[in-house]
Amino acid sequence: MKQAPEIYNYLSRAEIAAFSEKSDLRAWATLGWQLVLFAAAFALAMLWPNPLTIVLAILLLGGRIQAFGVMTHDCAHGAFFATPWLNNFMGKWIIGGPAHTPLEAYRRYHLNHHRYAGTPDDPDKWMVKNYPVTKSSLKRKFVRDFTGQTGIRDLMRELKGFTWEGNGPTLVFHLLLAGSLTALGAPWAYLLFWAARLFVYPAIHRLRQISEHGVVPDRDVLDARLNTGTTIPNMVERLFISPCNVNYHLEHHIFAAVPPYRLPALHRMLVERGYYKEHDCIAHGFADVLRRATRPDEADPVAA
Repeated sequence: MKQAPEIYNYLSRAEIAAFSEKSDLRAWATLGWQLVLFAAAFALAMLWPNPLTIVLAILLLGGRIQAFGVMTHDCAHGAFFATPWLNNFMGKWIIGGPAHTPLEAYRRYHLNHHRYAGTPDDPDKWMVKNYPVTKSSLKRKFVRDFTGQTGIRDLMRELKGFTWEGNGPTLVFHLLLAGSLTALGAPWAYLLFWAARLFVYPAIHRLRQISEHGVVPDRDVLDARLNTGTTIPNMVERLFISPCNVNYHLEHHIFAAVPPYRLPALHRMLVERGYYKEHDCIAHGFADVLRRATRPDEADPVAA
């Protein structure tokens, strides 16, 4: 999406270039931390199996599926690793597998979202076009997510469109995960991933979609400050809902080439320089996102 020339009143081209600099080391550190959390979720449930640790493990895994999806997204932009082939290889075979995200197909689709954000041609607009919705409607959506209806629907869609080129990495990931857990004497732990994928991740992903484009001032204009939102999460929300700085979605739309590990600094500089002044585009936590996403039930013209 083309940026309004006024952005250059707030950032110099040299500063933009500095923010856009990629680092293999920082990308590996980001991926490594998410892998540690992924392994820790299984270890928690396997070493101390009880209802509390199992629920916590499932929630952690839901957040890690989100994280793998975010990193795949960054690889699709070529904005994660500094080495180009690493974005393609890791995004497809290592990161895209647990995310259930075919890198090339996702890249073709997602770049159109950036190209057409704020216009009727945005391929993602249908996901959020009705927000704010009534509390009853939002409740129904999350009930579908937490009862597995959304997750099973999406899985059936994946299976129906399965190809080795697109979905092979996901199949390899599941074979390795199931084999590793079986070798460790806990084949039952493999079900934790599917519990997270089918019953937790859909709700996390929906909340992310709402925060990015569902609670914005005007999604039908080109100014990213009006059609895209950023959320400032607390530490718990960052762990379970918005890993890898995905919450800085407005900054990402302003400069998609900026890697995720530089987005917080970009956000701070734009705040300091008044770029967001007089624009209600920053939500403070996901409770604020949900508040902005709802309207009174009596205002509901049709059930959603």
